[in-house]
Amino acid sequence: MATDPIITKMNRVKGQLDGITRMYEDDRQCVDVVRQIIAARNSLSSIARELLTDEASICSKQRRTEDLENILKEIFKY
Repeated sequence: MATDPIITKMNRVKGQLDGITRMYEDDRQCVDVVRQIIAARNSLSSIARELLTDEASICSKQRRTEDLENILKEIFKY
């Protein structure tokens, strides 16, 4: 059975967060920690966009226009 690509991406973010925690505990430079936080945040935003885009496609095919409008509003936030 193939692994869900979204789960794979979420697990990667979890690893990023663990790394950020270790960096902070090791008193790494603030700028380095913040850069990694931004990278993790960007990864999460990418996952959110992907989920919303997939759902928008389903709504479009099923002609769920109200749901589609709400999803599109969310997509444009990212």
